[in-house]
Amino acid sequence: MSWTPTREEVVEDASNRHLSGSNCAQSVACALAPLTDLTVDQLFSATEGLGLGMGSMAGTCGAISGACIVAGCMNSCGDPDNPTTKKSTYAICRKLMDAYDEQVGSVTCAAIKGRTGGPILMPCHECVRTAAGIAYDILVAPQNQ
Repeated sequence: MSWTPTREEVVEDASNRHLSGSNCAQSVACALAPLTDLTVDQLFSATEGLGLGMGSMAGTCGAISGACIVAGCMNSCGDPDNPTTKKSTYAICRKLMDAYDEQVGSVTCAAIKGRTGGPILMPCHECVRTAAGIAYDILVAPQNQ
C-alpha cells in the first residue's frame, strides 16, 4: 500500500466507478484497491461475478461482498498450506456485514431491491456508497488510531 486515500475519496471513487458501468462489487473493491497489494484490474476481474447479488441471483449484495473481498486481501496470511487468518478475516467480514445490515436494512440484494414483498430499502448506487464508507471505517480507520 503506497498511500491511503481518505474516506471521501474512497466513497466518491466507488460512486464514480458505479456510474461508469462497474458492478456494485467491482465499484467498492476497486475503490479500496490502494489498501491491498492487488491492482485495480485484478480486483475488477475477481469481483466481476459478484454483481446483482452474486451472479444476478439476488443473493448477498455485491457492494458489501466487494468490501469482504478487500478485507480478505488485507487480512489473509496468504498461505493456503497454513490458513491461520481465516477466523480473524471472518470476524472482520462479520463486522462489515453487521454494519451494512444495520444501515441498509438487509444484506441480500432481493430484500434491498424490494423483491421480497417489502419496500425498496436503498438504490444500488447508494448501496455502493454505503458499503465503501463502512469498509473504510472498519478496514482503515482502526489503523490510523
